[in-house]
Amino acid sequence: EVFGDIGACGFGAFAEYVSVPENALVLKPANMTFEEAAAVPQAAVVALQGLRDKGQIQHGQKVLINGASGGIGTFAVQIAKSFGAEVTGVCSTKNLDMVRSIGADQVIDYTREDFTKDGQRYDLILATAGYRSIFDYKRALSPKGIYVWAGGSMAGLFQAVFLGPLISMTGSKKMGNVVPAGTIQKDLTFLVDLLEAGKVVPVIDRRYPLGE
Repeated sequence: EVFGDIGACGFGAFAEYVSVPENALVLKPANMTFEEAAAVPQAAVVALQGLRDKGQIQHGQKVLINGASGGIGTFAVQIAKSFGAEVTGVCSTKNLDMVRSIGADQVIDYTREDFTKDGQRYDLILATAGYRSIFDYKRALSPKGIYVWAGGSMAGLFQAVFLGPLISMTGSKKMGNVVPAGTIQKDLTFLVDLLEAGKVVPVIDRRYPLGE
């Protein structure tokens, strides 16, 4: 049994059978359902690339995940914990308990508290709901902190791509980091180890029959 991302292979995801390159797939962990495995490509890979590759995450760092209850965010919280980080998750009121349950050390309800104005500073911020100004994120970073954009508005993407490098040139904070699209087999293999160990568990809100 295998799983992977066939997005780069053309159409056909709803087909009963599909032929794809071997390097698009990895072995599915025995402790995962196909529904859980289907949630991993894209979302978990973006979280991994954002934290490890773009964010250069280190053990003991203070990491903030904005959008912690979403597809990328739920993986990001767990992956950051697997690296030994202290994780703060930002989400809405109804999702606070869920974000705690997947490992967040602290949770912030964005409807009641502004994490960019509470005086806390973070070594790494991964914005999966990057709707705030890049200058807000800059204010919440530690002196050598890194901001990574992994989803949100086009304005947020524009700021990360064009303003980020300019801001980075004026200080020690790194602001111009955007997670690229695309799933890589070696990243899926890395994630399989975490999934098999139970360090990362896909969060599925509900399941639907194929007919729906």
